[in-house]
Amino acid sequence: MENMLGLLRLHVIRGVNLAIRDSHSSDPYVIVRMGKQKLRTRVMKKNLNPEWNEDLTLSVTDPTLPVKIMVYDRDWFSRDDKMGDAVFHIDPFLEAIRIQNQLGGLPDGTVIMKIQASRQNCLSEESKIVWHKGKKIVQNMFLRLQNVERGEVELQLEWIDVSDHISI
Repeated sequence: MENMLGLLRLHVIRGVNLAIRDSHSSDPYVIVRMGKQKLRTRVMKKNLNPEWNEDLTLSVTDPTLPVKIMVYDRDWFSRDDKMGDAVFHIDPFLEAIRIQNQLGGLPDGTVIMKIQASRQNCLSEESKIVWHKGKKIVQNMFLRLQNVERGEVELQLEWIDVSDHISI
């Protein structure tokens, strides 16, 4: 991919208080979309508070494209049920990377940027973009699911600069 700016690793940590779609529970999984890319986690059977702890990696060619998170309940004999969705933009994350590159050598745990939860985003609480372990930038976020009665998904974003991984 000649236009690739880098890789965005999404660590899908867990779901919290997800909606019931079967008789007493749900079998949730997450789909992540950015442009034409589509990735998914494994199904967690009968769990309204699943812990996926899975890494999904997107190639970023257009940083203006939103990242869409969709949660579904796996049904074996009918169409999977929707359990909500959320959308976020990576612009603030990429801006924090630019700031860190300008400042250089930050102490571990330095908060580069804070993003407040608002009606314009799906954040359920403030999200911090942090310099982590002296070598990478991470953003932890809780996304409030929309188009559903309840539920949140916890993610961690990490940028992978492809120029660091190209061998000549």
